[in-house]
Amino acid sequence: MAPQSRASTRPASAADADACLAKAAEFLRAARDALHLGNHTAATGNAVHAGIAAADAISAARSGSIWRGPHDQASLYLERSGTDGKQAARHLRRLIPLKTRAEYDPAPVRAADARAAVTAAERMVGIAEAAIRPPA
Repeated sequence: MAPQSRASTRPASAADADACLAKAAEFLRAARDALHLGNHTAATGNAVHAGIAAADAISAARSGSIWRGPHDQASLYLERSGTDGKQAARHLRRLIPLKTRAEYDPAPVRAADARAAVTAAERMVGIAEAAIRPPA
């Protein structure tokens, strides 16, 4: 990864982590609903956004900042957010390549790819929830 510039991140608070987690949960609900309806492209796009928001929640909670650089470098930044970040980064690496495909490619997303994307997003949101609201 190229040296990180200050423009690639922004400071984030615990409130930002909570807000990002809420967005991640909302995108995940939309992804699940779209998958249930057979809308594979929408399911994938929403799963990607759920993963990105979950990554922001984790890095805000663990590092006090959020990545704002290129999406393809976000997993490298997330890995520096402790064990949670390393676990989530594996799933984010599966999701990010689907972003352009779901949003701009005219070809439909296959059902298997949509299911895999939703599963990756579910895992990321679960990791973010545990990072922000650990069990008592």
